[in-house]
Amino acid sequence: MAKITYIEHNGTEHVVEVANGMTVMEGARDNNIPGIDADCGGACACSTCHVYVHPDWVAKLPERDDMEEDMLDFAYEPDPERSRLTCQLKVSDELDGLIVQMPEMQI
Repeated sequence: MAKITYIEHNGTEHVVEVANGMTVMEGARDNNIPGIDADCGGACACSTCHVYVHPDWVAKLPERDDMEEDMLDFAYEPDPERSRLTCQLKVSDELDGLIVQMPEMQI
C-alpha cells in the first residue's frame, strides 16, 4: 500500500492510500479525486489522466514507454520532464509518498 498525494490545480490536496497492484489513476478514481477524468478507463488511449509528477519523484519512476509518450502529445500543456499518465503508473510500496499535481484541465 502506498500513500499518494494528489494536488488539484487550485492547490487542494488529497492524501489517500492506494493498494499495491492498482494504478495511480485507479487510486484517484476510486477515491473520487477531481481532476483525473480517465475517459478511456486506463487503456492508455487518451490523455485525461495526465499529471505533473513532483520533481523529487521523476527519476524514481519507470521510464515512459512509446505508447505513453504518444498519448502525452495530446495532453494539456505537457511538461517534457514531469508529465505522466497515471494509468501507466503501477502502485507498489516504492511509490509510498508519491506526489502528483493535476493540470488546469484534461483534454
